[in-house]
Amino acid sequence: MKFASLALLTSLAATSAFSPPRPHSHPPTALRSTLQSPPERTAPSAGRVPEWENRPGLSPEEFMASDMSKPDLSGMWECPLTRWNSDGIDVREAQRMARRVPGCPLEIRASQTDNEMGARYFSENRDMIRSKLLEHGAIWFRGFELMKSVKGNRQMHEALGLDPCLDPLHSSGLRKFASERDALYEEVNKPSLRQHYIGLHNESTAKRTAAYAAFVCFQRATEGGGRFLVADGAAILAELDTQVLEKLYERKIRISVSNLDIPPALPGVVKEGIRGLVDVAVAPKFDMDLEMIYESDGKPGRLQAVETAESPINRHPVTGMPVWFNNAHNHARKLRDRRPCGVPEVGMTEVFYADTMEPLTLEDCMEIKRSRSNLVIIVHRNNSASEKHITALSMEPGDVLLVDNYRALHGRDVFQGDRFHAVTWFTWDQNEEWRGNERRIVEKNAFNQAINKMMDWLPKDFESNQN
Repeated sequence: MKFASLALLTSLAATSAFSPPRPHSHPPTALRSTLQSPPERTAPSAGRVPEWENRPGLSPEEFMASDMSKPDLSGMWECPLTRWNSDGIDVREAQRMARRVPGCPLEIRASQTDNEMGARYFSENRDMIRSKLLEHGAIWFRGFELMKSVKGNRQMHEALGLDPCLDPLHSSGLRKFASERDALYEEVNKPSLRQHYIGLHNESTAKRTAAYAAFVCFQRATEGGGRFLVADGAAILAELDTQVLEKLYERKIRISVSNLDIPPALPGVVKEGIRGLVDVAVAPKFDMDLEMIYESDGKPGRLQAVETAESPINRHPVTGMPVWFNNAHNHARKLRDRRPCGVPEVGMTEVFYADTMEPLTLEDCMEIKRSRSNLVIIVHRNNSASEKHITALSMEPGDVLLVDNYRALHGRDVFQGDRFHAVTWFTWDQNEEWRGNERRIVEKNAFNQAINKMMDWLPKDFESNQN
């Protein structure tokens, strides 16, 4: 959900007609965050920062080569629907349960023998690896030669029996394939976004969520930075202030994914016509449950695309354990305004209390930030105790982070130079009902390709002036 708003903007710009109005949903509120003086921007700290090992990789021509003898996976499964099971959670008991779970991520380092086995290492250890993934939430495979290339990375996840699916935001057009026939998406490596800090999030919307992911490094950032972030949703749940957690759980949250600023002086009937048009003609293309609402953040004339209400806590579909499952750390405006950000105003998101559509208070945002320090991220050396949970992964060529997307959150720090990481998303391979029967319709890919071309046109090191 990180950049769906930019795609939505492109669609809005192409719209030139009005549809019948619909009733106004929410009254405007006082402007809270968009007109304040910009706070100082600093990259979040981390509790654990593994050292770089400077392992060599392959050339782009070598690591991008696909095994053409393998079948084409471009008709992969649709991303499965989100498995919500969030009613009736005792927050205090959930926090007690979360304190007892093993740490995340588990690190598995390749030995010489492991590397000599190649893909056979993963097939012979499949049950152990799948069990450890469920137990820890993420596994960092470090120093494996096999995954230094696209074809080796595919051998790895096929040996584990994982079944690729589309990114939950594939329909937005912002998910560019690194190798479409291998179901491999490029991560956010674009030069225009290298100075944008991506906060912690599950790869999910209120509607769709991938079950698992395999993030792979083919080339680390050539001039520094770019550490991959990972955080344990159970550890975050355990760390959060109980009163804040209970408030967020009771009130639920809603996330806006895009802004369209319309002249406030336009007649009401015209503004309602614009909203109706966007609601009917544009929003459905994004396969998200969106409501078009005026002035939720208090800015006159601002039309925001807002997701439906969701609980910030959800039970894991397999283990049943309650975990922190939401994207507030990435999308809260008050946190974005305080860290490096390369997203234009149209793409600035916000998180609201669902019952009143008021933005989260600064105090609640800072508590989320404090507890998030159970992540993986690049650090400044003045770590405070509140950031003890952050780990900043020093992923190098061949390293893979295997993620349980309902348990672990992920993100990415800013970087310099060129970087090439990629990811494959996976559906429920052991539960056909949860997986569903939808497959990708490749012929309907024109919108995706058009938006990706637009993103490639953005200038390098784009900087946003959000305020």
